[in-house]
Amino acid sequence: MKIDRLRIFLVSLTPIILAGCISAQPFPEGVNVAQPVSPPVVRAPKVGQEWVYQVRNVFNQEILDTVTERVVSVGSEIRIERSGLNAGQLPDEIQSSWGIIMQDPHWNPTQIFQKGIPLWPEQFQVGWSRFYNTRYQVLNYPDANYYWGLSMAGAAWEQIQVPAGKFLAFHYHNEMPSFESNDVFRMTSYRQEDVWLAPEIGRWVIRRGYGRYLMLGDFWTEAHWEDYLQWELISWR
Repeated sequence: MKIDRLRIFLVSLTPIILAGCISAQPFPEGVNVAQPVSPPVVRAPKVGQEWVYQVRNVFNQEILDTVTERVVSVGSEIRIERSGLNAGQLPDEIQSSWGIIMQDPHWNPTQIFQKGIPLWPEQFQVGWSRFYNTRYQVLNYPDANYYWGLSMAGAAWEQIQVPAGKFLAFHYHNEMPSFESNDVFRMTSYRQEDVWLAPEIGRWVIRRGYGRYLMLGDFWTEAHWEDYLQWELISWR
């Protein structure tokens, strides 16, 4: 019931209330292309690979930071070191194998999963979908764990332009409907994002997402926002 009510709220109420705030903010649009006969293979990780992103506030288009993500180890785990021009050193991303995330710093706070989950679709097929669930701990707080569910669906193959150039990307959509927050005062939490993964670079070229949540005593019209951010690739190697 909570999931259904929250989805109705986000789909029907949010556009009405926030039309004046976000309607002018462009949603990334690529050129749809046909499903490749043989989908491209995601580039394998190597130490020294690097991706640099501009992080933008979707509400007002303000550039908040420039974040560099760099592969620093490949072996029993894949570790990606991260730092921001403004934020300084950021928590690492850790994958158990390429594309299976164990420590995810993209959402706040950083999550450490008990069982790894995919970072991108298992099949680069339009219409493919799957639901995953696991539990997570918050970085530096190992004494509690929380439910996490992820619905992932393939949307389209697109040619898309970003500051780093033009890429063939697989666009997929993630929803985290009614996950459990480490904030005990949250009654319901929801997140969603759209990701454009470019197999040739082994990473996304755009990632855009937000979260909403209710605190104790809130009405649906009072749902709070987490950050609404868009990451755009400006360079890679």
